[in-house]
Amino acid sequence: MSFLGVEHSLSGRRWLGPSIETERSAEAMAQETGLPKPLCNVLARMGVDTPQAAKFLEPQLRDLLPDPRSLRDMEKAAARFLQAVNTGQRIAVFADYDVDGGASAALLIVWLRQMGLRTTLYIPDRIDEGYGPNPPAMAELAGHHDLIICVDCGTLSHDALSAAKGADVIVLDHHLGGETLPPALAVVNPNRQDESSDLAHLCAASVVFLMLVEARRQLREAGKSSPDLMAMLDLVALATVADVAPLIGVNRALVRQGLKVMARRERVGLVALADVGRLDRAPESYHLGFVFGPRVNAGGRIGAADLGARLLATDDPHEAAALAQRLDTLNTERRDIEATVRAAALAQAEERGLDGPLVWAAGEGWHPGVVGIVASRLKEATNRPAIVIGLDGDEGKGSGRSVSGIDLGAAIQRLAQDGLLIKGGGHKMAAGLTVARDGVEDAMNRLSELLARQGADRLGAADLRLDGVIMPGALTIETVTQMEDAGPFGASAPAPRFALPDMQVRFAKRVGENHLKLTLADGMGGGMDAIAFGIADTPLGSALAARDGARFHVAGRIEINTWGGRQSLQLRLEDAAQADG
Repeated sequence: MSFLGVEHSLSGRRWLGPSIETERSAEAMAQETGLPKPLCNVLARMGVDTPQAAKFLEPQLRDLLPDPRSLRDMEKAAARFLQAVNTGQRIAVFADYDVDGGASAALLIVWLRQMGLRTTLYIPDRIDEGYGPNPPAMAELAGHHDLIICVDCGTLSHDALSAAKGADVIVLDHHLGGETLPPALAVVNPNRQDESSDLAHLCAASVVFLMLVEARRQLREAGKSSPDLMAMLDLVALATVADVAPLIGVNRALVRQGLKVMARRERVGLVALADVGRLDRAPESYHLGFVFGPRVNAGGRIGAADLGARLLATDDPHEAAALAQRLDTLNTERRDIEATVRAAALAQAEERGLDGPLVWAAGEGWHPGVVGIVASRLKEATNRPAIVIGLDGDEGKGSGRSVSGIDLGAAIQRLAQDGLLIKGGGHKMAAGLTVARDGVEDAMNRLSELLARQGADRLGAADLRLDGVIMPGALTIETVTQMEDAGPFGASAPAPRFALPDMQVRFAKRVGENHLKLTLADGMGGGMDAIAFGIADTPLGSALAARDGARFHVAGRIEINTWGGRQSLQLRLEDAAQADG
C-alpha cells in the first residue's frame, strides 16, 4: 500500500512507508528508551530492537571485528608476510587501479614503511593491461622480488600467477572466486567458494586490514611491536564506501571509526584531497563516495594508474598537494568524457528498450575508464542491471552495475565459464568483462536470460522508501544529529528519509546549472528551507517552481546546513507529489 496515497509522484515513483510491524517496534522503542520517535523509526527499519539500540548507536570495533583466522589461509598469509618483513626480503604490491585497490596498497606500503621497509608498487594500466595480474608483469616482478602481494585482484588470475616463477604470491581479495584457486601460497578472500565465514560484504582493504591485525597478533606473541592499526582506518573507511560495500556489521564500525580518524587530518594525502575538493568540515560518508572517491579513481580511469595509491600512501605534504591537484584535473576531464559517452549510451539503450532484464550499450572508442560510471547512471535511470562496453579493435571492454537483489557478478562469471567472454568477474553489485567484438550481441542476450531468471525483468521504477511523516515544527538540530548516529549511511543502509505533508512553496529560485532552492511552509507557522539537486528542468522541478498555491507532499533527507558559523535545518528534497484537496 502506498504511503500518503502516493502511487505516482511527480518523478513517477510510488512512496512506501514503514510497515505496521516497524511502526509498532518504533513506538515501543521510543516509549522504553526516550529516544526521538523519528530516530526509533530509522532503527526499527534497520532491524534494531530496543535492547540493541544503545549499543547500535555507539558501535565498538572491538565488539564487531571478526577473528582474522576465521578466513581461510589467513594465518599462512600473515606468517609469510612477516617472514619477508623479518628477513628484509623484497616485497611487491600488485593492486587494482580503483579506490579499493589503491587504499589496500597504501595500507601495506604505510605499514611496511613504519617497519622500516620499502615496497614496490605495481598497478596495471587500465587500457594497455586491463584488470588484474597479467603474465608479463608478474614474471617481471618475480624476477626482482621474493614476495608479491596481490590486493583487490588475483583470485581468478591462474595464468598470471603461474608466471611468477621464483617468488611467493599472496592474494588478498574479495571478488567472487571460481571453482579452483590460482597457484598462490595463500588466497585470503571471503568470497572463495569454499569459504564458510559470513564476511562476504568486506572490501579488499578490510581483508588487508584483517591480515595486518593477524600480523600484529603474531608479532605480539613474538614479543615485538607493530604500527598503530587504528590510525589506518581512514583508508579502510574510504575503500569501503567508494567500493559500495554494504554498511552493515563490521563495515559500519570500520567506516564510523575511520571517519573519526579522518577528522584528525593526519594523512597528508586525504588532507590534500579535502583541500582540492573544497571540503571545509569533517568528512562524512557522502564525501568519501562523491568527493574523495572520484578523484582517487581518476588516475586509474584516464591518467596514470598509480596516482591514487601514491597519494594515499605518501607522507610528503608537497607531493600530496601536487598529486591531489593532478587528480582533481583528471577528474574534471573524466566528467567531460563521461558526459559524452553517457548521452550516446542512453540513446542506444533507449532504442534497444529499457524494460528488459538488462540495459546495455556498446560504442566505438568509448573510454574504458568511464564505462563503469556510465553503467551506474543507466542503472540509476532504469532500475535495471546495466552494462556499458567500449569497443576497440577486435575486443570490447565493459563494466556493469547491478541493483539490489540481482547478482551480476555470478552471471558474468557464468558467461566467462561458458566461453561467451574472454574474461569476466566481479561481485554482486559490480562486474567487469572483456568480450570479442563479434560476440557482444550473443553475450548480452545470454546475460539477459540469466538476469531474467533472477527476476530482473520484473523490476518496476524504484520505489521511494520513507521512514515516516515528520512536521517541521517537531524537528530540532539535536534530533537530526541523533538520527545521524544511526549511520554511517550508504549501500544496504539507506539514509533516513521522511515525508513532510501538505507543504506550500513560498519561494523558489534556480541555482547552479539545474538545481532549485526552496522555502516551504506547512500552514501552521512551521517551515523549512530545501535544496533539490538536478531537477530544475524536470516535471518535478517545474511543478515546484510554479508557486501557484498548490500544496505538495515533499520527501527527502533532513540535513544540518552550516553557513557562516550558524546551523539550520534543511531538506534535501528528492521527490514530491500533489497533495489532495
